[in-house]
Amino acid sequence: MKNTFGNSVAVTLFGESHGEYIGTVIDGLAPGIDIDNDYISHMLTLRRPQGNISTPRKEKDEFKIVSGVLNGKTTGTPITIIIPNENVKSDDYLNIKTVARPSHADYTAECKYHGFQDTRGGGHFSGRITAALVAAGAICKYALEQKEIYIGTHIKRCAGISDREFDNLLSDIKNLNEKTFAVLDEASGEKMQEAIIDAKTDGDSVGGILETAIIGLPAGIGEPWFDTVESLLSHIMFSIPAVKGIEFGAGFSFADMKGSTANDPMKIEDGKIITTTNNNGGINGGITNGMPIIFRTAVKPTPTIFKPQNTIDFSTMTETVSEPKGRHDPAIVHRARVVQDAATAIVMCDILAMRFGTDWLK
Repeated sequence: MKNTFGNSVAVTLFGESHGEYIGTVIDGLAPGIDIDNDYISHMLTLRRPQGNISTPRKEKDEFKIVSGVLNGKTTGTPITIIIPNENVKSDDYLNIKTVARPSHADYTAECKYHGFQDTRGGGHFSGRITAALVAAGAICKYALEQKEIYIGTHIKRCAGISDREFDNLLSDIKNLNEKTFAVLDEASGEKMQEAIIDAKTDGDSVGGILETAIIGLPAGIGEPWFDTVESLLSHIMFSIPAVKGIEFGAGFSFADMKGSTANDPMKIEDGKIITTTNNNGGINGGITNGMPIIFRTAVKPTPTIFKPQNTIDFSTMTETVSEPKGRHDPAIVHRARVVQDAATAIVMCDILAMRFGTDWLK
């Protein structure tokens, strides 16, 4: 099992949903980078369950940095963060060890790990592991903000209800980063939450679309082929549980455009080269062009629902019905947005360090 992402700045995840700890190791960060524990705590808070629209499982996420930081600054050695799992109910999974929950990783995990995998709460495949990813991403995101590079994500659509478009990017991003339910239009957010509760009442779940903006990046970052900005972001985004699609800029809408409308005309404004539109989402030839990077991901409905579903028992090779117990989210799109922010920050730190050297982030 490979658990490490990154080239110059690398992040490793470890732990299981119901194990004693989950955690992360960050390698490659320069010495002297400021570490703000309150900032890490805030991002972890944005990932936590929220009232009736989330799982009843509540974790304090009281992280501990056990290496790589001294007197509030990185030392240049690997940073290790551990987060305890305290609110676990493993008995809920005893009777379904070999019953494949539809659209979960139960069957594929069995095929790969031959029964040795931790099945409690989804084990290493669980969304619980994203807390460690958020902790790592918080360190990267804070370092980027000291360089005036800002990342923000909103729930563009959930249960068929749409949020407004980005407008003033810096203001919108700063506003979103303080919200537990990240929408730009409060009325749309209220309707989304009502739809999530309706799905929960019906024993069902809903999905959504997340839209992320990155501002402040210089032009010229990225590689033209296998390490394009799009490919690296796509790589890490598909590591977030439930993400099943991604598009940059106009994305799939390009298929219905003509070149005359799809192209981004260029001009000089205040001595800076910009484009008058941003259909390409801030990237040309896999390399940043100085415009905001804009991309969207599709997040599927939570696969665990409280309705009977046909499935199989792979230990007996018989058909059966899945009727899950336990504590589950009727939607995860609102919790996944800070995970998307964190993953984005990790990629940005990695490609900036590859372009300018690790000391650039200090």
